[in-house]
Amino acid sequence: MSEILFVARLGAKGEGIVERAGKPLFLPYALPGETVEAEVAGDRGFMTALLEPSQNRIQPICPHFAHCGGCAIQHLAGPEYAAWKHRLVVHALERAHLNAPVGALVDARGAGRRRVTLHVRYAGAGRAIRAEAGFMAARSHTLIDLDTCPILVSALAPAPAIARAVGEAMKARGKPLDVQATATIGGLDIDLRGSGPVGNTERLRLSELAQRYDLARLTVHGELIVSARAPSIAMGRAQVTPPPGGFLQATEAGETALAGLVIAATTGAKRVADLFCGVGPFALRLAERSAVAAMDSGEPAIQALKQAVSRTQGLKPIAGEVRDLFRRPLSAKELSAFDAVVFDPPRAGAEAQARQMAQSKVPRIVAVSCDTGTFARDARILVDGGYRLESVTPIDQFVYSGHVETVAVFSR
Repeated sequence: MSEILFVARLGAKGEGIVERAGKPLFLPYALPGETVEAEVAGDRGFMTALLEPSQNRIQPICPHFAHCGGCAIQHLAGPEYAAWKHRLVVHALERAHLNAPVGALVDARGAGRRRVTLHVRYAGAGRAIRAEAGFMAARSHTLIDLDTCPILVSALAPAPAIARAVGEAMKARGKPLDVQATATIGGLDIDLRGSGPVGNTERLRLSELAQRYDLARLTVHGELIVSARAPSIAMGRAQVTPPPGGFLQATEAGETALAGLVIAATTGAKRVADLFCGVGPFALRLAERSAVAAMDSGEPAIQALKQAVSRTQGLKPIAGEVRDLFRRPLSAKELSAFDAVVFDPPRAGAEAQARQMAQSKVPRIVAVSCDTGTFARDARILVDGGYRLESVTPIDQFVYSGHVETVAVFSR
């Protein structure tokens, strides 16, 4: 049965929230101040009619919005959208009982996302079976077959067609696939996952596909199939060739904004530790003026960093080390060798490492995070250890989603 509902506020995932019988009801694609008609199931509603729209509602930029699950909130006007993202950081700090100035949201969408992972599934039957490629619908396993995605850089425009072509090349297996495409200086870098090892016939088909689309590199589960050119990424004065499927910041503008804040916060430091360093987006820039110890659990990432260092002149020493900082964090004693520490962990945060840092005497710590909840937890550990949280800057490179990056500066 339909209900008439008033939307009170916006949730952390971009859903409208209705206060109903003292409990929150989540309404995707509804905005605060709107009156809607919706079907209700448990704690979720499904809007069937927009009766009184918000004055902040705008036309989405993508025709697939509200069908594709990739974006949650294209329909909210810019100032209100920025305020919502800013509140996500403020509320996370409040929940951790932390008081710090939170700067204005930095718009880091730039030219768009430089990496996309498209799902490949098969439709039809018999000789009519065909590969489709796109994103899953919100809260669903239904694939939305895409022709375009406006939040990607223009170089990734062929990605859906390439993903479908990969699916056709692997059609005999009929397995669900994930195709990751990255825009690089050398061209598109494609990594296929889900197929398992490929045979000679499939390898030949994939090689022909790579030539047809002029790919820089094509790999399957990280195994090289074709390498026409180095799929390199500029990081400061260096160029890095990331390992297949390796982590990169979502946008070039986002990486530049994050690195700029890290560089500014570590001014004057002679020795810097870059923890969870990946392929070196911070380490390579920091080394233009400081000696750097760069650590990450991923051996391919450290090897890529070392290769970039060997090809780049004018850098101060970078010592790259493979180290699992979750299981073997740097001790407070080891940290004492550094003037500043930068850490950029995955979404799980860096609780074990934060506890060691809290016991250290490092004068300056810079936290970079893609998860407001684990960031606030780790920040609380540092503050309880005697550090002062000087500033927090939110950065929006995951545009139209509930994700927001933060850069926080701590001092002792």
